[in-house]
Amino acid sequence: MDDVRIVPWSTADLDLLRQLNAPEVRDHTGGPETDEQVVARNDRYARMSDTGPSRMYVVVLPDGSRVGSVGHWEREWHGAQVWEMGWAVLPAYQGRGLATAAVLAAVDAARARRTHRWVHAYPSVDNAASNAVCRKAGFTLLGPTEFEYPPGRIMHSNDWRLDLTGGH
Repeated sequence: MDDVRIVPWSTADLDLLRQLNAPEVRDHTGGPETDEQVVARNDRYARMSDTGPSRMYVVVLPDGSRVGSVGHWEREWHGAQVWEMGWAVLPAYQGRGLATAAVLAAVDAARARRTHRWVHAYPSVDNAASNAVCRKAGFTLLGPTEFEYPPGRIMHSNDWRLDLTGGH
């Protein structure tokens, strides 16, 4: 899907984030949030597009439809600063390669910043679709890991890594 674009998140994307808060989208990330949490997340996403190192983007189709989110943010992982990446696509648009195209575009954006060598993704071990996105986008599976997400919940994930310098 070469015609998928990513554009910086704005406060006007609250409706999209509410749609992405559906149980079938949030199933592997702790379930739906309250509307108060969604509003706060929307504000954080919009601020990420304006300041600081992290970035959140809207996945946009050629017809202008806003169908998902993708982004990267800093985290410490095994003693190093890395990018962590996450994404979501509305259920009606899943299975079309949109998430992979959006991830590749966000990887290019992270690479262009020349900040960190590695970008990681940590999809649930049970999330076949997101693990497939990692594989299709060229990430290397390092193996299973556990971390706390959302706060208070241990998530059993796969650790996928991509070298932004082009090395291995």
